Amino acid sequence: MIYLEHLLEATHGTLHSHGKQSHFPTFNHDSRQLIPGELFVAVRGERSDGHDYLLDAVQRGAAGLLVAEQNLKALAPEIRTELEQVAIVVVEDTRQALQHYARAILARWRPTVIAVTGSAGKTGTKEAIASVLSQNFATFRSWQNYNDLLGLPLSLGHLEERHEYAVVELSCDHPGEIAELCAIAQPQIGVLTNISPAQLQDFGSTEQFANELSQLFFSLTGPRIAVYNRDDELTQTTLSHLPTSLQENVTYLPFTPSQLQKVTTSWTGISGLLTLPASSLEAAEQQLLLSSQLVGQHHTATMLAAYTVARYCGMSDKEIQRALEDVRPQNGRLNPLQGRQGARLLDDTHNAIPASMIAGLATLQILPARRRIAIMGDMLALGAYEEEAHRLVGREAARSTDYLITRGERAALIAEAARNAGLPGERITITSTHEDAAQAALEILQQVPEGEADSILLKGSEGMRMERVTERLLAQRESAPEQLVRQTPGWKQIVMTRPERPTWIEVDLSAIANNTRRIKSLVGEHVRVMISLKADAYGHGALKVARTGLHNGASMLGVATVSEAAPLREAGIEAPILVFGYVPFWQMREAIRQNVTVTIYASESAQALSRAAQALGKTVKVHLKVDTGMSRLGIRAEQIEEIVALAHEITELPGLQFEGLYTHFAEADSANRSSIQRQLARFKNVLQRLEGEGLRPPIVHASNSAATISEPEAHFDMVRPGIAIYGLDPSTEVQLPAGFRPALSFKTQVSQVKLIPAGEKISYGGTYTTERPTLIAVLPVGYADGFRRGPQNWGSVLLHGKEAPLLGRVCMDQCMVDVSTIPQVRMGDEVVLIGRQGEASLSAERVAERLGTINYEVVSEILARVPRVD
Repeated sequence: MIYLEHLLEATHGTLHSHGKQSHFPTFNHDSRQLIPGELFVAVRGERSDGHDYLLDAVQRGAAGLLVAEQNLKALAPEIRTELEQVAIVVVEDTRQALQHYARAILARWRPTVIAVTGSAGKTGTKEAIASVLSQNFATFRSWQNYNDLLGLPLSLGHLEERHEYAVVELSCDHPGEIAELCAIAQPQIGVLTNISPAQLQDFGSTEQFANELSQLFFSLTGPRIAVYNRDDELTQTTLSHLPTSLQENVTYLPFTPSQLQKVTTSWTGISGLLTLPASSLEAAEQQLLLSSQLVGQHHTATMLAAYTVARYCGMSDKEIQRALEDVRPQNGRLNPLQGRQGARLLDDTHNAIPASMIAGLATLQILPARRRIAIMGDMLALGAYEEEAHRLVGREAARSTDYLITRGERAALIAEAARNAGLPGERITITSTHEDAAQAALEILQQVPEGEADSILLKGSEGMRMERVTERLLAQRESAPEQLVRQTPGWKQIVMTRPERPTWIEVDLSAIANNTRRIKSLVGEHVRVMISLKADAYGHGALKVARTGLHNGASMLGVATVSEAAPLREAGIEAPILVFGYVPFWQMREAIRQNVTVTIYASESAQALSRAAQALGKTVKVHLKVDTGMSRLGIRAEQIEEIVALAHEITELPGLQFEGLYTHFAEADSANRSSIQRQLARFKNVLQRLEGEGLRPPIVHASNSAATISEPEAHFDMVRPGIAIYGLDPSTEVQLPAGFRPALSFKTQVSQVKLIPAGEKISYGGTYTTERPTLIAVLPVGYADGFRRGPQNWGSVLLHGKEAPLLGRVCMDQCMVDVSTIPQVRMGDEVVLIGRQGEASLSAERVAERLGTINYEVVSEILARVPRVD
């Protein structure tokens, strides 16, 4: 409970308006999740500012507001008036105010504070300690994993005078954060669960991270009780290096999980015997059975940490024993759930580091199951340890699982390491989307042998949102809000992206999957789908598009050059790949090594390719290209005798396999069908002659995206969609059917906002002069990103759902836009260059029209230095 007088006193805030309430049940900092009566705190984050949502919070029922003074003053008078119906506390900085309040309320109510930190198991240990203590004492626990300098104070909004103990969780993502958190919490008892590689992106090494965690013991107050895991090697090493003065002033209470004997673990929980020393009442050692509903042998440490703290707090062995029996898994933390096809899910999707990944795999291995399946996502924030960590987990997966499914580019390293460690390749599936990962699991589950139910472990870092995979595998999907993590409305709207720079592309791989399935549905089961991946999949990222397309109906890939095929093969893509373009003689051996299919249209090339194949002792597939009117690569259709002769030659040359015949339409995207009909007639004439000679290859193909949509007669054995896969119209005259979705959004952020006086020139060459005082926003995007400079430029971008016109020339890395009519534009605001923002949209087609080009060129010219995220 938060009392207004306590908040004002702690924060030295000013009461701007009184409102109707003088107390509030708790804080809230996300208006989407607000419960009426709460106190809304406007917090400025990396991507948004809570002050933009003050009116929304009040309309949703907030009874009070905590706001920064400068932001309140910047509001329009009519908005301030509407807000003044509730209590408004004005402070200099809302984050600092929250921290002042948290420290003050702890000092006021004086609970014994127990702080839990470590690499893994923090939340589970915090919950176990709080659950055990709550059997005898009024016990506060920090909410979920609200464990940083914002989350801890927000959570302490629930603290009440009646609480005797406050069990809080402390985490860190920068040096000094544990000490800062302890300055707020003032813990008397500190619990260090374990130390293993985590957050190395921020700390550089495990040793530096260990030093940060050990700051908990330096910061203890009062009795200074340090509880730690004696079995954890890194913890022991870290403690041995602590100064003697600290060791003398702190009471150390170790717990030793290995001392728990006869440990049994099952789907319903874990139990083991703890040997108790002889007491004055007992002549011999006694054994105490400790059990909980937690799943996994590593939870022996969780139970013993709770036991150790509770014993220090005065609880008896029997009281602790009874309390532990009620401790159960939290959502997303090795929580057993019922899955589809009778499978048992082990949902561990809250977060992931190498230690917790390995613990999850060990649990999967020990639990009874017919087949064991692991679905594993990327582990994030591991810095230089990233590759080694994923390969370590892959080796463990090979020992612990029957099937492995990975989701994400880093997790592909897990798959590679598992394969190298002996897990058969046919039991490994690499995916890029939640949908494909879930579907891969369902395909395994549909093979239903006799015996135990299948078990599935699901795990990955928070940013991978692996709970979305779990949701698709639940026996009752409607139970997701109660059973899974990150199910609130706010989380449902959050996209976890942190690109390498403030200009980036978001690729919706679900749209790629949807568009591929629609193409497959359009052409039918008997026609293959080849996805064109030229120019890095038209700027969308070839590897992720390839994996997604192959999981959703495509069976072949097309690239322009051998060099475009190489990264796909290196990443483990085994599907057939056709090189559309010219392969010089000196590159033919490389083409054969990459196992790609080569386009042939000349006898000299066929002979050279045959020599290369013989030299390597391999066979290479060949597609013969016919020019029916594009006047590009290929033998002219009227040179039919030459075509027949080359087809004969290909079938006779050693090392060559005549697999395909194809052409390309020049005007399939035109409403006038005469050109495509003329080309189609020429191609059919060639095909008829080859059939007469007994030379028809297995795969005949002609259709690009436009022809796939508009000319069913041209589907033959395979179609080659490109632009349609990416959800973009082939042209204004041939548009995609309903249901296709654009996959690419191009975004940046505001880097500066400033007022330019009238009469000032903007950008190179001074081509634009302000006619009036003009508020401009500088954007960190330029022509070196593919954001066109001339002869025409983008024209405008979207900011706060409105169009902001470009001013002056686009620079190499920056540009300027007019935001004079757009209120409250600030540094860090998101800017949309292609895509949607609110109700407004700026499509690739609209941009192409402004630039005097086509949408193909707009998306394909976004340069590689712009990071792609999904």
